[in-house]
Amino acid sequence: MRQNTIIWLASLLSAFLLAAGCGVVQQSSAEKKAEAARIAAAVQHNLDARQFTINVEYMYPSNGGSRYVGGDGYALVVDGDKVKSHLPYMGVAYSVPYGGGKVLNFEDDIDSYSEENSRDDRRKVVFSTDNGEDNIVFQVTVFDNGQADIQVRCKNRQQISFRGEMDTDAGE
Repeated sequence: MRQNTIIWLASLLSAFLLAAGCGVVQQSSAEKKAEAARIAAAVQHNLDARQFTINVEYMYPSNGGSRYVGGDGYALVVDGDKVKSHLPYMGVAYSVPYGGGKVLNFEDDIDSYSEENSRDDRRKVVFSTDNGEDNIVFQVTVFDNGQADIQVRCKNRQQISFRGEMDTDAGE
């Protein structure tokens, strides 16, 4: 009899612990809306201030499939009139210095900068720079949820695109 009681109590305790461990803490609808509003406000603030960082997760070369590059520290940083590009590159180079040159790893001044609201849920920023080796145009589309697409057009290299996310916690 005592062994049955111990087994029954152990089963009951196991079921309780299993149920407690499986309980997933979920955000309420109001919490999700508040977090989405916070991220959208941070995106707008960063774009208005011209100070933002896009952490890149995927690259899309003109030839070939997409590649996951997240976790390697690849990013595009705009700080006022400066751009810091630390992006990977795969593609054809038409005219570059011996050894490949800077490619998309450089820090330089922004020559021109424009912005437009293409739709309610996104903003498009277009800016160009001359890093001493190539004229480069960046087209960055940032969505209210922080997701971002980057298209890079170079004079001396094939176009390449990236997908990533804006760091909305950088100013906090």
